[in-house]
Amino acid sequence: MQFLGMLAAIALTALCWGAYGPVLHFGREAMHSSLRPFMCVGAAYFLIAVLIPSLLLARGGERGGWTTKGVIWSLLAGAAGALGALGVILALGFGGKPIYVMPLVFGGAPVVNTLLSAFMNRAFDQIKAPFLAGLLLVVTGAVTVLVFKPQAAPAAATAQADAAAADTAAAPAKPADKKAERFVEILLATALALFSWGAYGPVLHRGQAAMGGSRLRPLMCIGMAYFLIAVLVPLALLGPMGDTGTWAFGGTAWSLAAGALGALGALGTILAFTLGGKPFTVMPVVFGCAPVINTLTTLALAHTPTSAVSPFFLAGLLVVAVGAATVLAFGPRGHAPAKPA
Repeated sequence: MQFLGMLAAIALTALCWGAYGPVLHFGREAMHSSLRPFMCVGAAYFLIAVLIPSLLLARGGERGGWTTKGVIWSLLAGAAGALGALGVILALGFGGKPIYVMPLVFGGAPVVNTLLSAFMNRAFDQIKAPFLAGLLLVVTGAVTVLVFKPQAAPAAATAQADAAAADTAAAPAKPADKKAERFVEILLATALALFSWGAYGPVLHRGQAAMGGSRLRPLMCIGMAYFLIAVLVPLALLGPMGDTGTWAFGGTAWSLAAGALGALGALGTILAFTLGGKPFTVMPVVFGCAPVINTLTTLALAHTPTSAVSPFFLAGLLVVAVGAATVLAFGPRGHAPAKPA
């Protein structure tokens, strides 16, 4: 029963984080801004991951307690999550395309997660060939899903081409230098998202363990870190960065919904750890399934016909499922506690 609960928590995280991108995209489009939707995400995190848990914690009955070590680790996890989201937004804002930005992020994050988990737990000896094979299948399937996802409608593609042509026409002298500069910025922003989201799971697990397995306290720390990085910092940068966006009602609503999905995904991760899951197994499955949910959500919102679905896309879905099952079955279980003398 506990294993089924862990699977349900993993599914909650994958569903929420998978739908996060398409929902946030509507917010960015409506407000013509990157900073304003990011601020809405931080505000939603503050409501769901700070205010509500504070009320629940006041009622009592929550296991664990506040510790300095647990607070620090949990704040670092929240900072990693917020910086990862910022990295994706910056990469797309610098002209990066989701077709290669997201495969790099979702493909590299599980690798960073596995290596960091093994280092923090001194468990390199528990990484066996079947687990590595499953991890490779998850990464390969996620990249395949994103690369071969159905393309946008012709009208939308034409509009994007016209916009790109307009940007090219308005570009200043030395376009080659400008392109090289943006490409470096895209790679740096993508690397920020990759390493931040890859470190999220192991760091959060360490913070929760240091607080005696508490569920609400690490979530509150994550919400506070998001409020600082995704609300206060962008608020101070609106003027200096010359943001010309608007606070549109629709964009605000979509962005708040994206933040709510992110916070619920964080809660799902914490619940998965509470029910016995380890970063070795939980995070690779989440990062493998989230892009699949992301693509399916995008297809549903765009009303894409089934005829546009490639066989390679369907094969990618199957590979992710097989890889996720393999990771769960053969993932390291951690070292047993030492027996008392």
